[in-house]
Amino acid sequence: EDAEVLALDFEYNAWGGKYPPFDLDQQVASRMASIAGVDCVAQGIVLEGGSIDVNGAGCLLTTEQCLLNPNRNPSLDRVAISAVLKAAFGANQIVWLGDGIEGDDTDGHVDDVTRFVGESTIVTAVEPNKSDPNHAPLAANLRALQALFVSERAVEVIELPMPEPQFFGRQRLPASYANFYIANDVVLMPVFGCAHDATAASILASCLRGRQVIPIDARALIHGLGAIHCLTQQLPALPQRNRP
Repeated sequence: EDAEVLALDFEYNAWGGKYPPFDLDQQVASRMASIAGVDCVAQGIVLEGGSIDVNGAGCLLTTEQCLLNPNRNPSLDRVAISAVLKAAFGANQIVWLGDGIEGDDTDGHVDDVTRFVGESTIVTAVEPNKSDPNHAPLAANLRALQALFVSERAVEVIELPMPEPQFFGRQRLPASYANFYIANDVVLMPVFGCAHDATAASILASCLRGRQVIPIDARALIHGLGAIHCLTQQLPALPQRNRP
């Protein structure tokens, strides 16, 4: 029997009010739900898709830099936000990492940092160059993940290299191989003409067997401060009666 599909309509404020006006953007979730023919439930808190990642089995990843930022939900603390996330996504475990990467105007979206590739397998970006501003926050996230248990199982943590720093003039751009998108049969992975492109693709291919990893040159995309996953929102298979 087909499972029910439900759309969740979170508030949107252009990443903490950075890019007004955003009144039309606010309507996108409900319009998408209408087109898909599924029920839509307003959630009442600000949340962007790239700020969370889930394993499909009750665990949700996010960052303190983003969801605890006062420019999102200033009246809610970690406990209150965790409660909303658990109720909205059916999660039983919320994992709070620290900061995101340099140049990310979303205030640390987790989809540039750490992603599930299985129920208890995670890839996380690392930067070995200690003089790079990404080194310390990514190292802190790695340490937290290495101590993580999900459903009483130790998580397998796989390190994903960072690309060489990318700039637009003097502005650091948020380039990360972690901003990939998982589809039914493929993985769309951003690449940046860097030495680590092939290594990152090989790592993801080994993690997501059965899917073809397709590199997409994202150097133009990151000028808009986002990449492949930032541009997408996955849609579960719809029940036959709901398909447009």
